[in-house]
Amino acid sequence: MALLTIDNLTIRFGQTQAVRGLSLEIAPGESLGLVGESGSGKSVTALAILRLLDAAATVEGRIAFDGCELLALDPEEMRQLRGREIAMIFQEPMTALNPVLPVGEQVAEAVRVHQRGLSRMQVREKALEAMLAVALPDPAVRYRDYPHQFSGGQRQRILIAMAIANRPRLLIADEPTTALDVTVQAQILELLADLRERFGLAMLFISHDLAVVSQVADRVAVMRQGLLLEQASRAAIFSEPLHEYTRSLLGAVPTMRTDLQQRLAQLAPGSAGKDSRAAEIPLREAAPGHWARV
Repeated sequence: MALLTIDNLTIRFGQTQAVRGLSLEIAPGESLGLVGESGSGKSVTALAILRLLDAAATVEGRIAFDGCELLALDPEEMRQLRGREIAMIFQEPMTALNPVLPVGEQVAEAVRVHQRGLSRMQVREKALEAMLAVALPDPAVRYRDYPHQFSGGQRQRILIAMAIANRPRLLIADEPTTALDVTVQAQILELLADLRERFGLAMLFISHDLAVVSQVADRVAVMRQGLLLEQASRAAIFSEPLHEYTRSLLGAVPTMRTDLQQRLAQLAPGSAGKDSRAAEIPLREAAPGHWARV
């Protein structure tokens, strides 16, 4: 049974459709990479899962977590689930962290909200345990330090500590390495892989960077302008992409084998864009487990 099921999800802002009939599943312990350019609907989908979209959004379809219909929960029930069973790592640590609150207290707050029976000392111990789990240097010493006293990579580790403090079953990572240099990015990806294995986390990893997704995802789903174009195992997406947009994304990324005399590929024209005919092409299973609109 899937841990997370998204069925025919449609998200509108007025007359604008941000997501169009999206269906996805994530199994327990699985990592799904959600890929696409800016404006493809990736982050909006993540916010819809957590019920964090504002009143301007109209959400239709079905989102189920371990059989629980998330869109049917009342606000208090959703608050209890959010952060405890499903947690999110946001993409910009400097704006996601409170600049006037010590980082240890911010991790502790994530514990305090969902584990109300703990004493103050127990909450602190849980917070330090989470900070230690993400390999933050000297957590006991730096517990009272503020976000500006940490590097970008360390701030991202603090956000991850907040997300895993309550041992969620599903972790949503929204572009968690975008603002980091390549070396720190590799460290964060290694950390996420270690946490997945250690705690049995399922993960929805959102990114526009295929090179990053190739390191963390078991399966990959490709979106453009709100529409799911292709979904398959990581190996199939990178070795046998079926949709022209997926091929364009792969061809636009330089590798060690790229011919420096040739121009990188440009993104395929908007065959999946605002032209409503794109949605009329059915998502079909071209090979076992490999779905595409072709």
